[in-house]
Amino acid sequence: MTDAAHDLAHRLGRQAEAVCRHFLSAGQRQGHYWQVGDVRNTPGRSMFVRLRDSAKGPAGKWTDAATGEHGDLLDVIRESRGLSNFSDVVAEAQAFLRLPPISPDAEAPHRTKPSSSRDPVISARRLFAAAQPIPGTIVEAYLRNRGITALHETGSLRFHPRCYYLPEAHSPIQPLPALIAAVTDLRGRIMGIHRTWLAPDGSDKAAIATPRRARGHLLEHAVRFGRADDVMAAGEGIETVLSLHGVMPSLPMVAALSAAHLAAIAFPSGLRRLYIVRDSDPAGDKARDSLIARANSAAIEAIVLSPALGDFNEDLRVFGVDVLRAELRCQLAPEDVSRFVVLRP
Repeated sequence: MTDAAHDLAHRLGRQAEAVCRHFLSAGQRQGHYWQVGDVRNTPGRSMFVRLRDSAKGPAGKWTDAATGEHGDLLDVIRESRGLSNFSDVVAEAQAFLRLPPISPDAEAPHRTKPSSSRDPVISARRLFAAAQPIPGTIVEAYLRNRGITALHETGSLRFHPRCYYLPEAHSPIQPLPALIAAVTDLRGRIMGIHRTWLAPDGSDKAAIATPRRARGHLLEHAVRFGRADDVMAAGEGIETVLSLHGVMPSLPMVAALSAAHLAAIAFPSGLRRLYIVRDSDPAGDKARDSLIARANSAAIEAIVLSPALGDFNEDLRVFGVDVLRAELRCQLAPEDVSRFVVLRP
C-alpha cells in the first residue's frame, strides 16, 4: 500500500464507527465491533469491523467469518459503493473525511483482490459438481470417527481429494482432501459452499490454521438433510446436526454453520414446529433467543434441544447413541417421539 493510501486508511480507522454507520448501514454495533452481513452491506452478522485499536490489530480492519475475506475501510468503501477504480475510492473517502484531494499520481494499494471478484455462487456450484459422493471416502471415515454412522440422506455432502487451501495472501496454495457441503436455499439451489479440510486418513480435521471455511451467500440458507415439512430441526455445525440425524433419521434437519447464521435461517412455508439444536456457549444462547423470537412472531412453535456437554456430537462421542436417544426423548414434543425417534433394535 502506498503512503498516501495507508494514511487515508489510518484516518478512516480513527473514525471507524462513523465510517461503518455511513457505508455499512445495514449493520449495528456489537461491543467493540461493527457487525454486518458482508462488505457489500448485506444484512447479517458474519462480518466484523474492529472499531478500536487493540492487541489484535488497528481500528478499521475487518474479517468476514463466512467467506474468509478481510481488509480495511478502503475495501469497505470500494465494495459497498461498487467502485472499480481506486481513484474513485479515494475520492469517496476524501469526501467523507472532507480532505483535500490526493495527487492523481498516487498508486492503488497492492492488495489481493477479494474473492468476490468471481461469482461465489457459481464457484460454489462448480466445486460441488467436481466433488464425489462420500461413501467409501475418507469423509465417511472422518464422520465415523466422530461417532456418526447413519449417512443416509446426506446428498448435500461430498468429497474432494484436492480442494485448494490458501493459508493467507501470497502463500502457496495447498491441495488437501476436504468434506464439501452444499449450502442451499429453500428451493434447493446451491447458494454457497462449506469446506472442512481433512487429514489424509480421515482421522480428524487437517492440521491447518483454519480447517473450516465457507463462501457464498449463506444468509438464511443452510446445509440440508431431508426436505422440511411441518417439523424441522436446525443447528449450527454439520457434525452436531448429523449426530441427531442418526437417532431421528426421518426428521428434516439443517446445519446453518454458525450461530449468527442459525439465528437468520429462513422458515419453509408450512412449518409449525422448529427444534432449535443449541450449542452450549454464549453465541449459541444468543442464536437460540433470536430464533425463538422469530419463530414466535411467525406463529411457529419453538422447542430448544440442549446437550449435556458442549454440543450433541460431544454427547454422542462421550455417552453413546443410547444415552443420546434417551436425552432427546425427554426434550421432544410427545407426539414427535413416536414419529421421529428410532428405537433401539
